[in-house]
Amino acid sequence: MNPAPLMLSVSGARGIVGKTMTPNVAMAFGRAFGSWLRQHCKGQAHVITGRDGRGSGAELLECAIAGLVSTGCQVTDLGVAMTPTIGVMVLHTKADGALISTASHNPIEWNGFKCLDASGAAPQVEQANEIIRRFKVELKNSSQHGPRAVSTREVSRQTDADEIHVRRVLNLIDIKAIRAAKLRVVVDSVNGSGCNAVRMLLQELGVHLEHLNGVVTGQFAHTPEPTEANLHQLAGAVAKGGFSCGFAQDPDADRLAIVDENGRYIGEEYTLALCALRVLERSGPGTMATNLSTSRMIDSVAEKFPGSRVYRSAVGEANVVAAMKNSKCVIGGEGNGGVIWPSVCWIRDSLSAIALTLELLATRGKTLSVIAAEIPAVSMIKRKLELGSIGGLEAVKPALERVTKTFAHAKVDTTDGVRIDLPTGWVHLRASNTEPIIRLIAEATTAAAANALADEVAASAGLPA
Repeated sequence: MNPAPLMLSVSGARGIVGKTMTPNVAMAFGRAFGSWLRQHCKGQAHVITGRDGRGSGAELLECAIAGLVSTGCQVTDLGVAMTPTIGVMVLHTKADGALISTASHNPIEWNGFKCLDASGAAPQVEQANEIIRRFKVELKNSSQHGPRAVSTREVSRQTDADEIHVRRVLNLIDIKAIRAAKLRVVVDSVNGSGCNAVRMLLQELGVHLEHLNGVVTGQFAHTPEPTEANLHQLAGAVAKGGFSCGFAQDPDADRLAIVDENGRYIGEEYTLALCALRVLERSGPGTMATNLSTSRMIDSVAEKFPGSRVYRSAVGEANVVAAMKNSKCVIGGEGNGGVIWPSVCWIRDSLSAIALTLELLATRGKTLSVIAAEIPAVSMIKRKLELGSIGGLEAVKPALERVTKTFAHAKVDTTDGVRIDLPTGWVHLRASNTEPIIRLIAEATTAAAANALADEVAASAGLPA
């Protein structure tokens, strides 16, 4: 197996910097996206660009911008900016799309690109596949395109994007209630693109902030994925006492994990459930959407508001957004801490998630641990297996077929990998869109039951437990 793969999927492109993610790759990707946009636009396409703060991002984005401009696109660059902020700016400026240099939660040695369409959302599967097809052609022909200087007439800069995003969130939130609650929080921004905007948001809401890793440095203070193992500093800071909760952003700030007032990591899965709870409290029963790998907790929230319904899609933000648009959902997202509030933007947004959680705390007048306990408890386990350890990507399909055959008696969904729903819980087995791994996720009422389900599916797939 290639030790430094270039991952191409509905989630965009990701690779190892200097190996499979190079300036040449970046320029080819910019040309591919630019040519795709020009085909769908009348006249010159306007593209918003930005990056998540990684040290490698400046050069890669510069090369991608050169690729965009070479296809006739006009570019507005935001510099370091949150992925959802870039989505907001597509809507605000009525741009034709956006190109973001980010590898989201991946470690620092990774970087990549994510595309947005004119609605500020990730392109749908068919569109993403066409962009990938064009990229492969551009990369093959890349020797024909030498370095190209980009003039200031083709690229402009905008510096007020964070303010515009924050104002869009504030316009939807009960600011008076949050200010009156005198909340205190700790935020870990992992030295990523969310540093400035989260400070701005909390200042406007009158929330006291203790900010960890709150300066963009080009490096991350710890492994960036907001999982419990990576957030000991945040949990410890909250556990000292006197705080309402703790929030952890990932580098491009589209995901949010939460620590309760006791310093206990309640996790990413609770983020969507808590925000959905608040939105339904505000608006009454409504439709929601999430992916096949997300906890049933959102279904428990829906049950509290008769008439509500949860739709499930394949994993990937673009797939969730498609389900949300089709069903006119009031909120949606993914169990990785990604909340999509359409009133703000069609991107997973940590600022929306923070604001809704704070409003929930302020209007309920209860601690976060008490509110979270109202949602029926479940236990979820997540396992990763390197594709190389199971025989590569080609080994995934037969493994999924073995599982489908073994569990033919159960409710089986093969929309994305295979998900098995049983009375005791569910299991989802699939290849990742963003890493060279296969993911095995199981949920049940206890950790022991979830592990037993995972072991059973792993055995039927012929995978190591």
